[in-house]
Amino acid sequence: MATLIAPDNHVPAEDAEALCRACKGWGTNEKAIISILGHRNAAQRKQIRLAYSELFQEDLVKRLESELTGDFEKAVYRWVLDPEDRDAVLANVAIRKSGDYHVIVEIACVLSSEELLVVRRAYHARYKHSLEEDLAAHTTVTAFRYEGDEINTRLANSEADILHDAIKDKAFNHEEVIRILTTRSKAQLMATFNRYRDDHGSSITKDLLDEPADEFKTVLRTAIRCINNHKKYYEKILRNAIKKVGTDEDALTRVIVTRAEKDLNDIKEIYYKKNSVPFDQAVAKDTSGDYKAFLLALLGKEE
Repeated sequence: MATLIAPDNHVPAEDAEALCRACKGWGTNEKAIISILGHRNAAQRKQIRLAYSELFQEDLVKRLESELTGDFEKAVYRWVLDPEDRDAVLANVAIRKSGDYHVIVEIACVLSSEELLVVRRAYHARYKHSLEEDLAAHTTVTAFRYEGDEINTRLANSEADILHDAIKDKAFNHEEVIRILTTRSKAQLMATFNRYRDDHGSSITKDLLDEPADEFKTVLRTAIRCINNHKKYYEKILRNAIKKVGTDEDALTRVIVTRAEKDLNDIKEIYYKKNSVPFDQAVAKDTSGDYKAFLLALLGKEE
């Protein structure tokens, strides 16, 4: 369930003109930018970008980049992009940050195979080379996960044993483990994880946590959590982002911006159950200024 509150009667050209006025003169009118972009859905934002380009022969995204700064600029920039372009940018940033593979795994494991295919195309269009090429030296991600709802119980039983043996034998980079996690449907994997827990008395994520952490096991745990219950996974990302000494604005922005039009209300509910504090209040307490106002707008709240 989405948090974004978008009007039905917006006029793209009027929004484009208002954004142009907000960026003119000596000082940028950040409140005007928030009041418009913080209340427009993906289709409406695309219409605004097109209208802005036609009216002013200028790229709205680049103009906003030049006018805004800091975490506010980063949040607005990522929000105003098409969802597939945003994921392409997030993937590229993660690849360039050595070892930041959990963001890649989020994209690969939470998106459907069709959505991931669109992201791969957007990545190639933006960076002139493929996502696979950039990932090749770092990790194994496939865009060809089967998406059907059928479950093969016998397969779930056998692959639960394969995963258990791999963990017991500490063969975490075993080709079979990678094959199972990257090609089986989410429904099939859920059946496998449930069989693992029933047969072996603990969840696969708990058994992985009992092992000393390294890069591959961290990526493996992220993949399993995203497949198992991505909403709980994102809640934990938000909780850790806010509980850090110094808020992790990158993680906070990433989850709010990418989930605001999808299931952020569900994630907020999980956050409240886990922390006994409304997520909006936690964000308001840990952020400030225009960045705070923009995030609250995406959360369906106003300052």
